[in-house]
Amino acid sequence: MLLRIFIILALSHIALSQSNVTSLPGFPGDLPFNLETGYIGVGDLDEVQLFYYFIESESSPKDDPLLLWLTGGPGCSGLSGLLYEIGPFTFNYDNSTRGKPTLELNPYSWTKVANIIFLDSPVGTGFSYAKTWEAYNTSDSLVVEQAYSFLRKWLVNHPQFVDNPLYISGDSYSGMIVPIIVQEIYDGNDAGNKPQMNIKGYVLGNPLTDKYNDLNARVQYAHRVSLISDELYEATKSSCEGNYMDVDPDNSACVNLLKLVNECTEGINTGHIVEPKCSSLSPKPNLLEWDRSVLEENPENLIRTLPLLPEPWCRQYNYLYSYVWANDKTVQKALNIREGTITEWLRCNKSISYTYTYNYTNVVDFHRNLTNKPCRALVYSGDHEIVIPYIGTLEWIESLTLTIDTDWKPWFVEGQVAGFTEKLTNIKYWLTYTTIKGGGHTAPEYRPKQCLAMLSRWLAHFPL
Repeated sequence: MLLRIFIILALSHIALSQSNVTSLPGFPGDLPFNLETGYIGVGDLDEVQLFYYFIESESSPKDDPLLLWLTGGPGCSGLSGLLYEIGPFTFNYDNSTRGKPTLELNPYSWTKVANIIFLDSPVGTGFSYAKTWEAYNTSDSLVVEQAYSFLRKWLVNHPQFVDNPLYISGDSYSGMIVPIIVQEIYDGNDAGNKPQMNIKGYVLGNPLTDKYNDLNARVQYAHRVSLISDELYEATKSSCEGNYMDVDPDNSACVNLLKLVNECTEGINTGHIVEPKCSSLSPKPNLLEWDRSVLEENPENLIRTLPLLPEPWCRQYNYLYSYVWANDKTVQKALNIREGTITEWLRCNKSISYTYTYNYTNVVDFHRNLTNKPCRALVYSGDHEIVIPYIGTLEWIESLTLTIDTDWKPWFVEGQVAGFTEKLTNIKYWLTYTTIKGGGHTAPEYRPKQCLAMLSRWLAHFPL
């Protein structure tokens, strides 16, 4: 092991930019976990500087798996996943004010069982930046290339984690990126790239996978949860022949029926169908278009609306605190953010879409390729979201034609049904799929206890 570490270090010529963070504004006392932040340069001449948060496992860092976490979007910060989904601290809303957010520990953090790197990717996300304007032009394929390069360099700088089981993970739009990174790692290992990564598989939540089928499933899901009537669904299905995405504009019956479907769903919070929809969100979403409005909000609108509309409570109001906190200069100093590299931290930077090329519309074939590898996959869906309905996710999983190892059945947390799961296999490949009962987009934000139980059992190779 020592010889291996020496060889890796001897081969590396990577500028180290990392800092240990022991305290944070808004958190009382020293942090009870190990937090590291830093930048790693990727691309030609390291012109893209990717920022990351690394948190060691609170259990056994040297033995527990290493997860690379990519928040969706594209353009949503790793800090969003850390604060609102799976990280060890979040906001104490009861003791926070608009101008002074306070932090508290998250008892259901995934760092209870894993080491996690939260990466601000692609460039322009969170605190990641580029040294040239041209380097802000990016794409799905370039994000994959840069994430792979980042991970290789990070492991060279952290050789003590080279042998830890590695899982690539993320949610929402990251479903288009994660399986390709996993394929890249397997291919890189086969090609002899150093360091050799101990890749074991991937974890995906509420993943966008097939832009056509995932969005096409929204109409079926809306009917299944009684957002549209039986009569409207059957008429729409018949007139549109089950195709709600590539609609012939001359098919007036289909076009008009889809307008009725959108009228029935436009007042629904697509991220969680039983939670209130906030008036501060814009633009008005279309059920049959891919948009990130569920993850985006205008912080100015939130600041203006929050004191005027104390009721009903809307989840998006929670996101205001991240803008105030992450843009505080004392916070940025504590996180060791390089001065002058960004003008404003945004939870989800929608301006990335102007310089982003969407190379892929369907990544099912990458999942299919991985079924021939010694690989484990965990895929989960909140069953109360309509952004990426579980119906569409089940459809592409079924298209992999895997062998059923464990039939569809409920799983439990503290004696209550936490969701429904099945396990599928192909020789050395194992895929566990589960719904999270009551979960939204994305599930850990809505059901943190259940999602931690899911991950910890799966990582330990236990049944859910």
